[in-house]
Amino acid sequence: MTDINYLAINKQSWNNRTDAHLKSAFYDLDGFLKGKSSLNDIELNLLGNIEGKSILHLQCHFGQDTISLSQLGAEVTGVDLSDKAIESAKSIASQMNSTAKFICCNIYDLPNHLEQKFDIIFTSYGTITWLPDLQEWAKLISNYLKPEGRFIFAEFHPVVWMFDDNFETVAYNYFNSGPILETESGTYADRNAEITQQYVCWNHSMAEVISALITNGLEIKTFQEFDYSPYNCFNKTIEFEPGKYRIEHLDDKIPMVYAIEATRKP
Repeated sequence: MTDINYLAINKQSWNNRTDAHLKSAFYDLDGFLKGKSSLNDIELNLLGNIEGKSILHLQCHFGQDTISLSQLGAEVTGVDLSDKAIESAKSIASQMNSTAKFICCNIYDLPNHLEQKFDIIFTSYGTITWLPDLQEWAKLISNYLKPEGRFIFAEFHPVVWMFDDNFETVAYNYFNSGPILETESGTYADRNAEITQQYVCWNHSMAEVISALITNGLEIKTFQEFDYSPYNCFNKTIEFEPGKYRIEHLDDKIPMVYAIEATRKP
């Protein structure tokens, strides 16, 4: 599968989802516009005080986390493949008087759009599954961080992506066995949305993630695993505590999210 094919398919896929996501209870845009932060404790605990820091937010969708970071006093630039999402992000930022900036491009192409170095690079939840090459991803992160700059990463655990949609059988390889091309109706933010789209994704093991970061000059400072998701974006879930979701019949038996803090070596 060529780069052009997967990029074109996924750009159309995310453009197709954007309107449904903007209207969804999942993203709660009305609450967000009234001042509700979109960030979770997992990433906030790793970020710490970010006032005055420069942050690059990779794969930002329509910018809620980017804007939330800016509301905490950071100077933030968000990047996303979907032109429809970036258009919405700019509009929302304007409505909220946010200083957040946005760039629309494939992140592998970011060096053609941005030269600035950053104190922090942030990316979270359902991002690397859209990327075929984690070595290039980690190289990009290393290149955009200032010396001793921090990479903050929260992501769904690769064990989650092994299961079918109802978490009843192991349907996919834990390891990266190549591109996965699928078609879905609806979207994780609204299962009943009247949309259908194709998408291409990749599964990435923990070893692949950590090795890519280490071999590109990043030192792992913190690695955490969590037996819940802060988002109700999977089938067959229960909310066992406010804002914490597990697969009902699996309870706390599988990791659902992991988080990494890494620093760029001087």
